[in-house]
Amino acid sequence: MSQSLAEMLGPDVLFFDEPTRREFAGDKWSQGALPDMVARPRTTAEVATILAWANERAVSVTPRGAGWGYVGGAITNRGGVLLSLDRLNAIREISGDDFVAVVEAGVLTGDLQEAVKARGLFYPPDPASLKYSSIGGNIAANAGGPRCLKYGVTRHYVLGLEVVLPDGRILQLGGRTHKNKTGFDLLGLFVGSEGMLGVVTGATLRLLPHPPARAALSAIFPTLEGAASGVKAIFAAGILPAATEIADAFTLRCFRESQGLPLDENAGAHVLVECDGQLSSVREELELVAHALKTAGASEISRATSEADVEALWQTRRAFSLSLNAPNRAKLNEDIVVPRGKLLELVAFCEALGARHGVQIACFGHAGDGNIHVNLLLPTDPDAPENSQEKAQSALDELFAQVLSWGGAITGEHGIGLAKARWWPEAVSCEVREMHREMKRLFDPIGILNPGKWV
Repeated sequence: MSQSLAEMLGPDVLFFDEPTRREFAGDKWSQGALPDMVARPRTTAEVATILAWANERAVSVTPRGAGWGYVGGAITNRGGVLLSLDRLNAIREISGDDFVAVVEAGVLTGDLQEAVKARGLFYPPDPASLKYSSIGGNIAANAGGPRCLKYGVTRHYVLGLEVVLPDGRILQLGGRTHKNKTGFDLLGLFVGSEGMLGVVTGATLRLLPHPPARAALSAIFPTLEGAASGVKAIFAAGILPAATEIADAFTLRCFRESQGLPLDENAGAHVLVECDGQLSSVREELELVAHALKTAGASEISRATSEADVEALWQTRRAFSLSLNAPNRAKLNEDIVVPRGKLLELVAFCEALGARHGVQIACFGHAGDGNIHVNLLLPTDPDAPENSQEKAQSALDELFAQVLSWGGAITGEHGIGLAKARWWPEAVSCEVREMHREMKRLFDPIGILNPGKWV
């Protein structure tokens, strides 16, 4: 069977050797079971051939972008074909007249941003993994990032999609117009579908004019309450920043330890705010932000008005997550979302939760939209208690139950995949779950795409 597929595709598309299968078997969450083969097509037609072949034989197919996800959405647990889109990596067009970019699914987000910036254009979605994650993966997870406070998430920038269905049919959805109300929103259905309804091979993306100026500031607060008050004061002043980030004291302590810096016992929280737009308005907004944070009790404020200095502040922010990694511990990164007014309650709850279960918890993330990354740190050294994973699961049971009781969500930008399948029944009603199953049966009646996940 596999030989006939190889003959249809030609050389250098299918790989059966163990090193390649192992290389493509994992993501940032876990190493999955080895697929029977890895397929690395270069065209949409080759993707269609692979899916049609698999559909006829009921062979499972797991689509994969860059493998940078945190929920196991791109790893297989049933062998079959691991379908990597990494070779479909062409930027087909950047149009300054239509304000669109036409790209293949394997284009890295950061590469697209740099390419359109050189043309005076702007692609706002900015997941922290933008240098490594692909557009196709971003679409599958409806990725967000710090700038979604002002600019929205991936869904808001997808104008058109090229999608291959499980039976090999190719759909062209939407187009390059910025408004389109022709029929049902099938395009929107595939954004965030985690590779379970079809395989996105290309996209037409909305672009904006690139803001001519940006500036940022970081602030240290003695308490998280002060930091939250400062964020609230920014919005009360009528300012909508491009991004507003917050981090708790434990995250700051881990960061300083990882950088070999002396600990600051007065650092109870960190806030990072970026403003963009016209030069005069950015300068004015930055001063208003600084005043709001200082009035709220900021003990230390650093401004950045050049591109390099702004990026330096963001490099510090991005280092927060890396600083939680250590040779003797594993990190569970949970991207929960709460209503913005519950931010303080969430951090207080997590502090008490960690104490109850004997698990260290670090909180940081997007204060502007309530999408906070709750990181459980688990010991991995040989002397660690064997039940640390059980403690983590029990702590997550409590965390997700509390978040849902506040009207929040168990995931804001990572998706469900394998990692959060356990809590999917609690996250939505039985009627909504059945509707998902009906959609899955409609698009993938044999069930070959990404099987064994949450639907």
